[in-house]
Parts: sequence; structure tokens; C-alpha cells
Amino acid sequence: MSRASLDKQPHEVAAMFDDVAERYDLTNDVLSLGQDRLWRRAVLKAVGPQPGERVLDLAAGTGTSSEPFAARGAFVVPADFSLGMLRVGKRARPSLPFVAGDAMRLPFADAVFDAVTISFGLRNVSDPDGALRELQRVTKPGGRLVVCEFSAPTWRPFRTVYVEYLMRALPAVATKVSSNPDAYVYLAESIRAWPHQAGLADRITAAGWSAVGWRNLSGGIVALHRGVRAA
Repeated sequence: MSRASLDKQPHEVAAMFDDVAERYDLTNDVLSLGQDRLWRRAVLKAVGPQPGERVLDLAAGTGTSSEPFAARGAFVVPADFSLGMLRVGKRARPSLPFVAGDAMRLPFADAVFDAVTISFGLRNVSDPDGALRELQRVTKPGGRLVVCEFSAPTWRPFRTVYVEYLMRALPAVATKVSSNPDAYVYLAESIRAWPHQAGLADRITAAGWSAVGWRNLSGGIVALHRGVRAA
């Protein structure tokens, strides 16, 4: 796949996720070998939602990632730009207040959320740096940011195996379980092109967040970045 194939327009990316919405959660579970459940638990712990807090779960898809926040007593708003994802999510989780929203122009007032989080969605935004600034806009002073995203495995030999899996095995497996395997070819390429842990931390800091740090999950396949909006 060429670099140009990553330069999709926002409506093209939204349509791609619309196409895979019905089997999205199942496909993720299969492709990650069940690791996605561990990653969601790590996000929940990092956000640390308290009863009554307002949490924005951006790129929430069908709301699988949002349910744990609601279970902790937080008021969680699952937001996504894919209407297909939102429709599937609303059928499965009617109690959640799903919102259609563009990460570059969030439909929320300034400083309304105690915590904001985005899992496996930042790299699919046309301007990730702009999205990080927009997330800061809607976060209260002292509020938390948690970004869960694919990253670079820390052990070099495993990194080579991982890249081979992304570019060869992942699309092949997706053919068996996904309604649109071509979408997973795009996603594999977007993962490979994404910054490593320190590179993303620098971008989060440049967007205005403070106290930025990260921890690796699954040997660095995924990294959990955190930041705070300055008071």
C-alpha cells in the first residue's frame, strides 16, 4: 500500500468504519487475541473515573469502551464520527448517550469534562494535533487525558514479527471475520506509520497538555499516554 492510500478524506474514513460496524467488536477481539479487553481495563484504571464525573469517550465506536465508566458511576458520553458505529452501539447499549461528533470540532462547550479519553482513534483523525488541542478545550482545568493507541514494541526482534503480522496476517484474518477486510489493510498501514511512544508524548505536550507520560502495554504493542490540563 502506498503512503497516498493513508490520505483518506474524513468522510471516506467514516464510511470505512460504517462498513465494519456490525462485526467491529468481534473482529477486534479476534485480531488482538483478546488483548483488547486488557487494554480497556488499563484505560479505565488510568482515567480513574469517580461517581458523578463527566467523561468524554471519543472514538467510542459501539460503546464497548464506554460501559466501564458508566459502571463506575461516571456520566460518560460516547462520541464518534461514524454513524454506523453509533447505530450499532445504540441498539446494543440504549442507556448510553451516544453523540455524533468530529474530533476537530467537538459539539461541547469549553471545560465541561473531568476526563477525556480516546482509544485507537487518534491516528485516524485527519489532524491529530488539532484533535489533542480540541480535547484540551473541552476539559476542565486539572482534568485528565488518556490516549490508548498502537505503538512500537520495545523488543526489536518482536517488533519485526509484529510488523509482519500487521501487514500480512492481520488482513488475512480480517477476511474471515470482518465485513470489510480492506479496511483492516488501511488500519494496519496506519498503525505502522504512527509515531512511537516518545514521539506521541512530544505531540501531546506540544498541544498544551502537562505532566505527560506513558506506560507500555503488551510489550509496547500499545501505549497508554496520560496528560493533565493545567489549572
